[in-house]
Parts: sequence; C-alpha cells; structure tokens
Amino acid sequence: MTTSAGKFRSLSQAITWRAAQGGPVVFTNGVFDLLHAGHVELLEAARAEGQALIVGLNTDASVRRLGKGPDRPISPENARARLLAGLAAVDCVVLFEEETPLQLIQALTPDVLVKGADYSRDRIVGADWIESHGGRVVRVPLVAGFSTTALLERFRASS
Repeated sequence: MTTSAGKFRSLSQAITWRAAQGGPVVFTNGVFDLLHAGHVELLEAARAEGQALIVGLNTDASVRRLGKGPDRPISPENARARLLAGLAAVDCVVLFEEETPLQLIQALTPDVLVKGADYSRDRIVGADWIESHGGRVVRVPLVAGFSTTALLERFRASS
C-alpha cells in the first residue's frame, strides 16, 4: 500500500503512474483550501467513477491569480496536498501552476473528468479533450451548505 505522502507526485511521476494503471483513471481538480464534507463527497463520488483518482491541485500562486481573495489560500499547497493524499478516495495528487488544469489533463488524459455540478458542461476545462479521446465527463451534485467561501464568510461574521 502506498503511504499518503507517496501519493503526492510531480507531473512526470504522475504520468508514469497513470500509464501503469489498469482500469479507468478519474481526474478532478480544485483549490481544496479548507477541506470540508463537500470536498470529501465530491472526491468519493469521483473515485467511484473509476479504478483510481488523480487530483489536480492549484498551487498557491495559481490560487492567488484566481482572485479567491487576498487571504487565500488559507493553507499552503504542500499542506493541502498532504491532506488530500491522506484521503482513501485519492490515489494521486499533482500540483499545477497554470490558471486552468488543461495542460495537466492533456498530459494525463484520464478516462473520466469529474467536476461539481456548479460547473455547466461548457465551463468544464478539458471536457472536449477527454471526450475526443473516448472519455466521459461527470458532474457531481454539491452538498448543500458546504463551500470554502461560505465557511470563511460564516467564520468572519462570528468574529
């Protein structure tokens, strides 16, 4: 069994690992700043779509470029990667520096691309690439009341 720290891979390591997988490989991505029940539900649903799950994780610099707020990310990228790697549903975590995971998706060409249902099909980066390579795109329903932004707003309001 791979230790959770061993699930955190560079892109070249992830490409080699992905090529060795026998069954369908699933990909999802995000910031995963403050890990919450909604994230766990999404990751477990994503993992259920295949034999292995790769999570593309925004670097700190890419989070700042996304405009999530001046105090984001709350947790640094290595801490976020370590938490994700500790989850049973996650088989591989790869950081990406770009504003979108398109290059990562193209390099890994997973069989299934999963995003939350808050993304319409036309807003899912990499969907066309995946489908053009025989894969599929899955939108997972969100867990009501859970989002990092909402959690931070509640925290700030109570302070």
